[in-house]
Amino acid sequence: MAVDCKGVLLLLLFTAALCDGSSSSKNTQDQPPHIILIVADDLGWNDVSFHGSDQIPTPNLDSLAYSGVILGNYYVSPICTPTRSAIMTGRHPIHTGLQHFVIVSAQPYGLALNETILPQYLKQLGYTTRMVGKWHLGMYAWDYTPTYRGFDSFFGYYTGAEGYVDHVNGIHASWHLGHHAWEFTPTFRGFDSYFGYLTGKDNYYDHTDDESNSPEELGYKGLDLRNGTEPVWTENGTYSTELFSTEAERIIASHDTSKPLFLYLPHQAVHSGNPDNPLQAPQKYIDKFPHIQHPGRRTFAAMVSALDDAVGNVTKALSARGMLENSVIIFTTDNGGPAAGFDQNYASNWPLRGVKNTLWEGGVHGTGFVHSPLIKQPKRTTHELLHVCDLLPTIYELAGGDSTELKNLDGTNVWETISRGVQSPRVEVLHNIDPKRKTAALRYGDYKIILGEAYKGAWDGWYPPEGVTTNHSEEANHVPRWSGPLKIKCAEKPANVSTNCKPRDNPCVFNIKEDPCEFNNIADWNKPLVNFLMGRLEAYSETAVPMRNQPTDPRGNPKYHGGVWSPWINLTDTSVSTNELFGQ
Repeated sequence: MAVDCKGVLLLLLFTAALCDGSSSSKNTQDQPPHIILIVADDLGWNDVSFHGSDQIPTPNLDSLAYSGVILGNYYVSPICTPTRSAIMTGRHPIHTGLQHFVIVSAQPYGLALNETILPQYLKQLGYTTRMVGKWHLGMYAWDYTPTYRGFDSFFGYYTGAEGYVDHVNGIHASWHLGHHAWEFTPTFRGFDSYFGYLTGKDNYYDHTDDESNSPEELGYKGLDLRNGTEPVWTENGTYSTELFSTEAERIIASHDTSKPLFLYLPHQAVHSGNPDNPLQAPQKYIDKFPHIQHPGRRTFAAMVSALDDAVGNVTKALSARGMLENSVIIFTTDNGGPAAGFDQNYASNWPLRGVKNTLWEGGVHGTGFVHSPLIKQPKRTTHELLHVCDLLPTIYELAGGDSTELKNLDGTNVWETISRGVQSPRVEVLHNIDPKRKTAALRYGDYKIILGEAYKGAWDGWYPPEGVTTNHSEEANHVPRWSGPLKIKCAEKPANVSTNCKPRDNPCVFNIKEDPCEFNNIADWNKPLVNFLMGRLEAYSETAVPMRNQPTDPRGNPKYHGGVWSPWINLTDTSVSTNELFGQ
């Protein structure tokens, strides 16, 4: 029988191609995606051009957001440590004891060690886990630091704020920024508490202001930059946004792509630095914004622009390694922006009400998006209700785990909502219950209840961005878009907008869908709704655990640790009593 050699050869090539295609598909399917979680610090709603900012172009963020899914109805906690704890645990801060304020550097507490956190879950699923940037979840003992809690490597800082160039945390000094009116003093300008003096110098014994006093040792001050557990002294002069971007790029370039990568990249930007020089950016970025006349807002814009470039550089690094096609990039702020000089910063949440560390929408309505080729219906905005607690179960599911097996979570896997546009499983968001401040807020469906008062109401307003609002840069106009930017439209502003809600006296209720700027308090003529929402708050309150906050421990002063912020307590030292441990 004659054999058609040409036909056999074609059949063999076709069969090989099928096998090769099947194998390629299988490898892609079996390889969980690389997960890049980028956290901006104190980024406001109106600080990105994909939300319509006409001052600050963010072309790299825009490109990822417009080609992914913009999170239009996404909430975070009102301040740093609580949000970061929710990211790491999938649990609400009222259930981890981190519901009040932040961990100040020399305070001996942190995210409890009995909490399993995100890198630990992902290591169980075969991930390489890397962290670059800000921790702020406790560092008084080594056990609380990143490389002891599931990260294979860490490059960054432990505390909440520091200089962008010298990498020194010196936030515990005197105020010396004005006190001629109460509005200029610390507790009116973003600090939850203050114990100290308002002038530039103070006598060590009688605490009077005397110009002959020495300014030395006014407060705690030390280096806070580490590679693993080792202090890094060689980067003084390197801008942190660029430093962290370079390290992230190095990690990507050297990663073994046969294993999935989890890269947690919580940037310092755009949080205030030290009080003596709170906003810092390279001059090349400041020069991009001559149209912003306000110097604080201009420097802030430069800081955002540097952050935007850093995100762009990380994206390029993923693409260069062939990792981008199997990556999920999640971008989120940790809280609303510190606007109008709050915490010496000039972010913008306009047109939303309030600022960072308040429960108004400006404090908790988060900026975020998800970008991935794995998204089935990209290039859209989701208006489904989402919360920062949802990140952990969603990431765990993406990584190949079964999120329903995780215990005691407050978050839910929302990947189908993000990827396919299905309805969110979430119907409510608890913003917070702070037993010390006596403040609380919750959203159920379209309705939000808020009670209690932060900063004696000093930051309850609406704060437009400083400076000229016309953007003279063309950068943002070159980003491919499927629609215009996500802009919030306020309801009609009533004449009594500043007086119709006094949450210190009575709960206020707003229809956030119809009134996102919180102009119209509808509590007075919706008593059954008020009672229902109060009942939901009471139900949550019954599940809350005590606050973990502890007073400052002088032993944490960097002067006792070679001028470096370092863990100062050995948890295995049984010779130290509990009372001694916490200074009681």
